[in-house]
Amino acid sequence: MSMPVNSEIKERLNGIFNAFAGKGNELIPVLQSIQEEFGYLPGEAMKHAARFLKIPESTVFGVASFYSQFRFSPAGKHIIKVCHGTACHVANAGEITEKLETRLKIKDGETSDDGLFTLESVACVGCCSLAPLIMVDDEVYGKLDPVKAARIVSRLSRTHGEKQEQ
Repeated sequence: MSMPVNSEIKERLNGIFNAFAGKGNELIPVLQSIQEEFGYLPGEAMKHAARFLKIPESTVFGVASFYSQFRFSPAGKHIIKVCHGTACHVANAGEITEKLETRLKIKDGETSDDGLFTLESVACVGCCSLAPLIMVDDEVYGKLDPVKAARIVSRLSRTHGEKQEQ
């Protein structure tokens, strides 16, 4: 995904900023809106947000890097979250992550070259009775082993490929 030219970014940001008063205490909602618009937080957009909110750029970057909800690069079409909470950890979530890293040829926190998948380890999904589990977008897949997790990803890859060809 290429970054839009400056004028397009400014136009899209102005649409976001129109919903806010321009006060520093709006930083998190402004960042959330920017991420919703672009799919991540482009550096240029965060600089514009700092000027709009009349706060230092370092504050904007500091807050954005503190919260795990914010990302600094585009995410894949599907976000795969591997739960590493206590129940999932004990049930070998690490092996699931390793298998998916191998299958997708990426490391935890990265996005596949085709832009289809982003792999993330998360602290807890809150479905401990289904451990170990992954969450793909908003769907939970539980009671997994590494092979079952890889099959889910393969199914999604095939489905996406078929949609592209149609």
